[in-house]
Amino acid sequence: MKFKKLWIALAFVVAVSFTILGGVGFKMIANAPPIPTQVVTTDGEKLFDRQTIQDGQNVWQSLGGQQIGSIWGHGSYVAPDWTADYLHREATSILDEYAHQAGSESFSSLPLEKQILLKEKLKTELRTNTYDPNTGNLVISSSRAKVFKSLANYYEDIFAKGRVEYAIPKNALTDHEKSMQLGSFFFWTAWVSTTNRPNSDITYTNNWPHEPLVANNPTSSSILWSIVSFVLLLAGIGGLIWYMASKPANDQNDVPSSDPLFNLKATPSQQAVIKYFYVVVALIVAQVGLGALTAHYGVEGNGFFGIPLDKWLPYAVTRTWHTQIGLFWIATSWLATGLFIAPAVGGIEPKGQKLGVNLLFAALLFVVVGSLVGELLGIKQMLGQYWFWFGAQGYEYVDLGRFWQVLLFAGMVFWLFLVFRALRPALSKADESRPLLVLFLISAICIPLFYAAGLMYGQRSHVVKAEYWRWWVVHLWVEGFFEVFATVVIAFLFTRLRLLSITTATRAVLFSTVIFLSGGIIGTFHHLYFTGAPTIVLALGATFSALEVVPLVLVGFEAWENIRLSKVKSWMSSYKWPIYFFVSVAFWNFVGAGIFGFLINPPISLYYVQGLNLTPVHGHTALFGVYGMLGIGLTLFCLKLWQPEKVWKEKLLAISFWSLNAGLVFMVVLSLLPIGLIQAYSAIEYGTWYARSSELMQTSLMQNLRWLRVFGDVVFAVGVIALGLFVFNLFTSYRLRVKISEDEKIKGKDLGALAAR
Repeated sequence: MKFKKLWIALAFVVAVSFTILGGVGFKMIANAPPIPTQVVTTDGEKLFDRQTIQDGQNVWQSLGGQQIGSIWGHGSYVAPDWTADYLHREATSILDEYAHQAGSESFSSLPLEKQILLKEKLKTELRTNTYDPNTGNLVISSSRAKVFKSLANYYEDIFAKGRVEYAIPKNALTDHEKSMQLGSFFFWTAWVSTTNRPNSDITYTNNWPHEPLVANNPTSSSILWSIVSFVLLLAGIGGLIWYMASKPANDQNDVPSSDPLFNLKATPSQQAVIKYFYVVVALIVAQVGLGALTAHYGVEGNGFFGIPLDKWLPYAVTRTWHTQIGLFWIATSWLATGLFIAPAVGGIEPKGQKLGVNLLFAALLFVVVGSLVGELLGIKQMLGQYWFWFGAQGYEYVDLGRFWQVLLFAGMVFWLFLVFRALRPALSKADESRPLLVLFLISAICIPLFYAAGLMYGQRSHVVKAEYWRWWVVHLWVEGFFEVFATVVIAFLFTRLRLLSITTATRAVLFSTVIFLSGGIIGTFHHLYFTGAPTIVLALGATFSALEVVPLVLVGFEAWENIRLSKVKSWMSSYKWPIYFFVSVAFWNFVGAGIFGFLINPPISLYYVQGLNLTPVHGHTALFGVYGMLGIGLTLFCLKLWQPEKVWKEKLLAISFWSLNAGLVFMVVLSLLPIGLIQAYSAIEYGTWYARSSELMQTSLMQNLRWLRVFGDVVFAVGVIALGLFVFNLFTSYRLRVKISEDEKIKGKDLGALAAR
């Protein structure tokens, strides 16, 4: 069997990787930090119980969850990380309480010797695990209980009166009981982060966040496995280059003298798919507008240039919409590409395919509009107990309510059915293209399959369980199998243009998939270092996330090969801009996913920068730079195949391409990166709480750096508008041509009737 070794390697990598990911994940969830049955004081006073903590988690989720500050470093960046904030405030308040008991006004007024003694007392109290697994009770001192009550009132004040510096609007939460529940949840996340695991000297979150007052410092494992990841990265790069140098040259394909697809006539279902791409462009415009508004909330937390916009669209809503719409349009562009390519590959238009494409389109619009409206109503506390099902779940990237999530999954299953029935005629043929078709089908199956991971937790599931499955969606669905699917689609496009032989394309796709998934599947753990996970997650996440970077060092070859293909024949100039977007994908894959990804992935690095602005540096350059640019490239390719004879007016595309890439560079270099580096220094020097505090983020330097982002955002927006105008012009010119054609037919009939008379 052709490519037998590569198929065996792929099967081995997938089987072993998911065995490890699943086995360690089961251990992680089974040994998640306990939620106490009751929290009581040494005096016997009951403060709250398990249900109160779980209710508090649901209150946090319904308010926007990870879109309004963060927990354990996962979430948004304007409001504090509530775990780090609570922990620091608790520690300083307890020290002041100690000082009061010693007859002093405050801890800072004590002599240095006394301060040192009280700090040691604080460490002993907070790091000693007083949870009794037999009764399920957590016993805390009366001093700590007094501080909890004070901090619960403090957080109630924040959410009731609002905080401009946190972009939290007034009356975000006015229910006193829910406010106390929220405070109990913040207490629990901080307790988990500062209390040692049983029979261990590290906390449930591997000593995250950095807090010197309670000896929360990097663990030995964080340092060791970071060093190992550096070594493995170098070894992997050397090994891959050695392999690439030893492999035989690719089979050369005879490039035709004219465009093989010039006479392609779009089938009815392909015509029906085109409207998907118009929706893609409309969603890009909406997402970028919301991104600018969300970024502006960082400097003007309650409005937009004096307009009190937070009354109608608070920060938690705009950021939720910004991330969700991003996923919607990227996924739509790839799914639409699959629907467009499948009939061309299969060679036959299945009966009823157009109807299926139209039904799926209507369902997509229903889910997009319905989920966005639901998120607005849910975050504004207007859905009551149904917020989880129809509002926002509160977990980043899977925010949409469970009802909409189930519908989206069902839509993906229906999409898979449509793609399969179009591919089936080609799959039944035993020719040289069959291996590539099989890989296409496998990657298509994985798209709904791995999105289903987001259904594996419920409304009251433990945070550890929810985070584990959430990262399956973000890392394996978005960053994993969608990328494999897109790689196969691009290979199909190039083979249909006869720029690559099927043998070369199949070998390249199989090899790149094996290499990518070798690190990518288990590399999911690098998101979970400090999320209540055991130490083995540090080891696996560090080593395999380093291996994820290895293949990215060769993307320059991919970029130059794409540029070469765009110039190999004169007729290829008509595909110049789709291919150029593929070139930018290679660039941002190396810079965004490779350099900026590895900047934060080693445990010792992420320990200090988790939840800081170095994360969106990686997020923007990898998500939009790689997957967004890829979605735009696929969209343009399909639009070209839709009307191969049409000569494009390329000025708008040139503006779009260079503005999008330049804007992304300026956004990162002028604003996000320097802010992230300043925060990283602050986290190392003073603690995570300070790196996210208003004391740092509201300084004139940080505000000026935020304002500098405007330049990059404007350049980026020009690129988006240019893209929108280009696609709009395609649509209007097509409608005009159709109308002229219909008029000519009518005129011809009229002339024929006149001649007959």
